Amino acid sequence: MKAVGLHHKDYFQDLTIEKPVPQGRDLLVEIKAVSVNPVDTKVRASTDPADGPKVFGYDASGIVVETGEECKLFKPGDEVYYAGDITRSGTNSQYHLIDERIVGHKPKKLSFAEAAAMPLTGLTAWEGLFERLMIDMGDQGNTERSILIIGGAGGVGSIAIQLAKLAGLNVIATASREKTERWCRDLGADMILNHRHPLKPQLEEQGLNDVDYIFNLSSTEEHWDNMVECITPQGKICAIVEMKGSLPLDDLQAKSATFVWEFMFTRSSFQTKDMVRQHQLLNRMADMLDGGQLRTTLTETYEPINAQTIQQAHEKLESGTMIGKLVVENFK
Repeated sequence: MKAVGLHHKDYFQDLTIEKPVPQGRDLLVEIKAVSVNPVDTKVRASTDPADGPKVFGYDASGIVVETGEECKLFKPGDEVYYAGDITRSGTNSQYHLIDERIVGHKPKKLSFAEAAAMPLTGLTAWEGLFERLMIDMGDQGNTERSILIIGGAGGVGSIAIQLAKLAGLNVIATASREKTERWCRDLGADMILNHRHPLKPQLEEQGLNDVDYIFNLSSTEEHWDNMVECITPQGKICAIVEMKGSLPLDDLQAKSATFVWEFMFTRSSFQTKDMVRQHQLLNRMADMLDGGQLRTTLTETYEPINAQTIQQAHEKLESGTMIGKLVVENFK
């Protein structure tokens, strides 16, 4: 089968590799579309494929063609979407093995490309908001509570804005360009701040002293002081980008503020007892996408899936100009 492998840190190549066979709870999925995320470029930069090319890729959509003997949730012919497993071979291949417990049924109204844009960012946003920050999705009392989403126009931010609005929060997103500001407002953001400048004075200009929640999707190190200043006493902060040095948590002590990490691959990496929760969340998001409560964040599509287009997708992502999500579709 065809695949795209990392030959060295900055060079992909087209491969022909053996088609895998599913066992246990694995599905064998025929890949129709894949999406790129910042984690793809980070893993690539930290990987030395000295033992030969490695296949990367996480977000994907496709069709189940075979199932392992222990599978209970899917059957051949099912259309699926999922965020992959960072500990296993990636989705940049014609056929891919994935544990069914982290796979969802593809939204019926979305194309394979539109669906492939959603899993990793959708799961990250959902887990960050509702499992790490502990926001109650069904609590109408949220209407007087506010959340600051730093990096609102990116893949995760684009979903987080929508979900936070559905939860009834006053949503403040950051953006630094007119185009990204429009994108955030179109998704439902109530207020926009420029993350190129200190955030606290901008909040105060809008009549707010602080915020109840912060979801930081950009550099934790760069925005740490902003977060310490903007969080309300006893508020909660969640971040997804690791710091280079130590985290000065003492800065939050006076406010008794909570800080928590979100890493979407935790469940699959550690085979947690609640691993099937991601299957459930993907199915719930599929229903919301089909029902119009959520919309896909796909903004760019490349074709076909090969070394050249995957390379271009990584370069586009690293340019820092992406809005929403970029998908590469169809092996040829």
